[in-house]
Parts: sequence; C-alpha cells; structure tokens
Amino acid sequence: MSPLLRRTTKKKAGERMVTLVSKPGCHLCDDARAVIETVCAETGASWEEKDITQDEALHRAYWEQIPVVLVDGEQHTFWRVDADRLRRELGN
Repeated sequence: MSPLLRRTTKKKAGERMVTLVSKPGCHLCDDARAVIETVCAETGASWEEKDITQDEALHRAYWEQIPVVLVDGEQHTFWRVDADRLRRELGN
C-alpha cells in the first residue's frame, strides 16, 4: 500500500515526549524550561532535558540553536518557545 494512502494515528498528548536540548547558564534555556514544564503539565505530555555539553551528537547538530525543543524526536523550535504553538503541536 502506498504511504500516502495509509492512515496515520496521531499520538495523544500523554503519549508525546518533549525534549529540551539546553546548556548550563543559558537564560533562554531557563525560559524554555518554564514554558515546557507548564505546557506539559497542562497537556499530560512527558518531557526531558538533555545537556548539549554532555552529548557530542547533540552538540554537533544544535550548538548554534540552543535551546532546542524536540517533540517525539523531531525539531519543533529553537531559541524561544511559544506556549500556544507547543500546545497545538501536542494536540491541545
């Protein structure tokens, strides 16, 4: 069957994973963390934080964009996190 004809099921917010890629001492990371904590608490999504200074692959991929927000492993945004946009992405 063609991938275009397959139905895809969208995950519910509680099944979603938000990842904040950050670094110590980053004030934009602090702002992003606060937004992510609030939105994930509202939607039931899970979240985690990864330190770019501890992961060479993340450092290579995102060092110019910190903080970076991933949703289910896909880049959602960087630098500033818009709470309404993140809610929409999570389905709420």
